[in-house]
Amino acid sequence: MTTDTEITYETKTVRAVRGMESRTIEKQEGEGWEVVSQAPGKIRTEITFRRPAPRSRRLLWIVGGGVLTLALATIITIGVIGEKNTAPAESASPVTTDAAEPSEQPSSKATGTAQAPAPAPNDDFVLTPENNPEFAALLALTDTCSPDIAAFAAAHRGQTISFPGSIVAMGPHEGARTRYDILINAGDFSETFSQPGPSFQFRDENTVSDLHFVGSVPDTIGVGTNLGVTAEVDRYVDKQCLFLLNPVSTAVR
Repeated sequence: MTTDTEITYETKTVRAVRGMESRTIEKQEGEGWEVVSQAPGKIRTEITFRRPAPRSRRLLWIVGGGVLTLALATIITIGVIGEKNTAPAESASPVTTDAAEPSEQPSSKATGTAQAPAPAPNDDFVLTPENNPEFAALLALTDTCSPDIAAFAAAHRGQTISFPGSIVAMGPHEGARTRYDILINAGDFSETFSQPGPSFQFRDENTVSDLHFVGSVPDTIGVGTNLGVTAEVDRYVDKQCLFLLNPVSTAVR
């Protein structure tokens, strides 16, 4: 029997990029959610929230002269909350992994306390040329406008890749003083031959805060700087033959 004194909660799980947890929590709390738990991962932190389910989501059935209250299961889509510094708030981005990932998770029914949600699949797997032959072949391409690049970007949008690269061009973004478009090729910088792989680009990024440097932080970077790049796949721009990336962490090699 369910009484009016019992509380039914709906829960949802949000994956926030490391370092953006507080902003994500602040936004969700503004919508009435409260934090249940946090599970930090290598790239993202999984944050579980709950809030009391609206009374309109309960069904009352008459059973044997008594009232049986059923809580409607609330389906919460698990999204990955990412942040772009130029945007005022977080934006959701789909994640593609090698294994099928459930896109929905039912809410928990509890009296006074929420039940722990089922563990989510690991989406922190990072593609490298060593563990993914498809990515290794991509970095060996000599045609920066190859349709294989567009296909890879579409198939792995939202996934994290990591590779050794170098800055081959860099300039202010649309005349800005502190934001840059940074062109990156695979491998060490060379002035004598064309480097293979796609023309990767960090677009509209601040070199101090947006590249998330790990290890020794350089005073300056520019054309010729060799980097260890870990980034999230954004999209491929066909007309410019540019493979856009969102930086996750950057190291100077």
